[in-house]
Amino acid sequence: MTASPRVLIIVQNLPVPFDRRVWLECQTLRDAGYDVTVVCPRGKNTGAYQVVDGVTIHGYRPYAPGGSALGYVLEYAYSFLATARLALKARRRGRFDVVQACNPPDIFWPLARWLRMRDGSRFVFDHHDLCPELFESRFPGGSRLALKGLELLERATFRTADRVTSTNESYRRIAIERGAKTPEDVSVVRTGPDPQVMKPVAPVPSERRGRDHLVAYLGVMGPQDGVDVALAAVDHIVHGLGRTDISFTLMGGGDCHAELVAERDRLGLRDYVDLPGRVPDAYVAEVLSTADVGLSPDPRNPLNDVSTMNKTMEYMSFGLPVVAFDLKETRVSAGEAAVYADPASGPQGYAEALVDLIDDPEARGLMGKHGRERIEAQLAWEHQAPSYLAVFDELTGGSGSSDLRRKDAR
Repeated sequence: MTASPRVLIIVQNLPVPFDRRVWLECQTLRDAGYDVTVVCPRGKNTGAYQVVDGVTIHGYRPYAPGGSALGYVLEYAYSFLATARLALKARRRGRFDVVQACNPPDIFWPLARWLRMRDGSRFVFDHHDLCPELFESRFPGGSRLALKGLELLERATFRTADRVTSTNESYRRIAIERGAKTPEDVSVVRTGPDPQVMKPVAPVPSERRGRDHLVAYLGVMGPQDGVDVALAAVDHIVHGLGRTDISFTLMGGGDCHAELVAERDRLGLRDYVDLPGRVPDAYVAEVLSTADVGLSPDPRNPLNDVSTMNKTMEYMSFGLPVVAFDLKETRVSAGEAAVYADPASGPQGYAEALVDLIDDPEARGLMGKHGRERIEAQLAWEHQAPSYLAVFDELTGGSGSSDLRRKDAR
């Protein structure tokens, strides 16, 4: 009996299964007959070893000494060593046919090269972010030497990869032009939500906290994510426009969460804005099912303009209309499910676009319906999974495709 092909998936910036994209990838490979092992940082309630729905997860204690450039260097050095140790531990069960590394950061190519030389493992780079642009967005005017180092790491990652799975066409073009990959070695695999999981539930009116409307944010809270812009927009809505009929729930964690809580309080918005941090999926579903609008306040910069925002598609999956700045890939994702503020208009323009949408329930309904239909027909993970699986089938000789293809045929 032939053993199932083994896949090692490396993630550094989020635990699994909390990382929704990676967990969908794991499930797709598992369902197609692959033996899947993940190495990642531990979550709050996870230990060093667990098996979840047939996926083996090795976790290491996260280490994040701070948001400075030096802090990231220390964090990534620690993560690399912890990952290498656990990967070698997992390898005792047998060689890995394919190693997948998800970025950020672009640091795992030496491990992939070693496993290729030792075992013949193939390397898939799951291209989630643009690390040089991410650095520039977090540290404007930062060290040119650090930026050059990130560019070299990115180039080495592309050069090592047998195949690249990019989250959108803009990233694919960068892999080809900047990473010197051949077009046939780069596949677009969007981070589509699962509409059977991310779907509306019964609204919870108490989440509006006594007001007529609820506006929600779901996502990471880092320097480049624009949650500070959203707070400034709320300040304009409440104190500039005098609108006291809207509550805001901004869900998620990140480097800036504590600063955002302090800024909310400084602006006198504690009664209007709830910042609960990371919350359970059930609470996310209740809030997004009750909200009138979802916020994608990412400002225009070289990173955001070409990045696909997961939160935008998650709002759409819940039938929520979106307010966003006019960014290239956000338009590709959301289409007519969003209204787009001029990036040059700043928080005030964003606030006015939001208020106009709040005051137009008919438009909200049509946009929400369009977004949900777009997810179901084009963007959902079920439409991305075949392209993702095809990469692994090609690298392993097609061993793992039969089960999923039978499902598709039904």
